[in-house]
Amino acid sequence: MLSDRVERSRSSLGLFVWTEGIRHSMPSTSLKFVYDGWDGYHRSIVNAVAPLTAEQLSCRAAPDMRSVGELAWHIADGRVDWFRRIDAPHSASLWTEIEGREMRLPAGFDAEQLAAWLNQTWEMIAATLAQWSVEDLSVTFNHSYQGKVYAVSRQWTIWRIMAHDIHHGGQLSELLAMQGIVPPEFTLLGGHLTEPPEAKG
Repeated sequence: MLSDRVERSRSSLGLFVWTEGIRHSMPSTSLKFVYDGWDGYHRSIVNAVAPLTAEQLSCRAAPDMRSVGELAWHIADGRVDWFRRIDAPHSASLWTEIEGREMRLPAGFDAEQLAAWLNQTWEMIAATLAQWSVEDLSVTFNHSYQGKVYAVSRQWTIWRIMAHDIHHGGQLSELLAMQGIVPPEFTLLGGHLTEPPEAKG
């Protein structure tokens, strides 16, 4: 059964893992506490992408759909595109890098390059979650879309990108499965790598 496979994966891979220094030592208003577990999902994406060959990265479900490499790059670029709008730490320099390549994707994808770019953009998210609290989430910016101007909050934006990671991560998982590649922490565990503490009697 799937649940048995998950338990075996946890045991053999040493999963779950503790998220660095978060547990009960942090106040519940810290965004690092609120979004605890997102870092594990990020790690599962990176660990799934890092060992892939150029051929595996080029796999796509249909000619007009994104490949594995394009999806991973899109996840990373999407983080920067939206976090820059809320003045997140380090977002400006990462956006400058994207503008420097005029929003173009690389001609070919290299797993090491993809993993590095995903990690760079995660450092931006991690810094944001570490520095901001729940009280910061109500800050808004104006965003024009289809003839309307919206007051978009930091809360809305952070949730959008977390959902963006999960949505496209699911697509990545399916494309890997099509190739017979099943990273246990990304597929069987769904990227949920953080183990809750044991209950005290």
